[in-house]
Amino acid sequence: MHQPPSSAGPRDRSTFVERRSDLEFTATRIFNAPIGAVYAAWIEPACFQRWWVPQSAPGIRLTSCKLDVRTGGKYRLDFAMGNTDKITFFGKYLEVVENQKIVWTNEEGEEGAITSVTFDELGTQTRVTLCEIYPTTEGLKEALASSALALPEQFEQLANLLADAG
Repeated sequence: MHQPPSSAGPRDRSTFVERRSDLEFTATRIFNAPIGAVYAAWIEPACFQRWWVPQSAPGIRLTSCKLDVRTGGKYRLDFAMGNTDKITFFGKYLEVVENQKIVWTNEEGEEGAITSVTFDELGTQTRVTLCEIYPTTEGLKEALASSALALPEQFEQLANLLADAG
């Protein structure tokens, strides 16, 4: 059930989202930044908060970002939507290897995925591959129709942040 990689967003031709099976998708992008800087953007709360919420999602704010990025550590992301709606994403880190891999659970619902992000050094560039594996086909379908659509914009925002820092 593989689909060919395709550009997943109109503004970002560098991020590719691919359904890999009935339970899994990946998103891949090469960033023009060294691996240490890219990895740091995923583990430092102040930095993560600057790029994670898509700018095209008006009214959504990441109001609290707690990341204890170590094997066995936990995370909690609190979002505000408008003036009253709030949603929290949380889980634990299953595996953390500095500058190589971060794996975490998504425990906010029954359809929560296991997410892994790998970092591959390509000279002065870094390839990031995000993979999500869902417990059911329905969970994957829901993600592909919602959160996966935001990844190209999120990765573009990360690329811009890294370019500004470099």
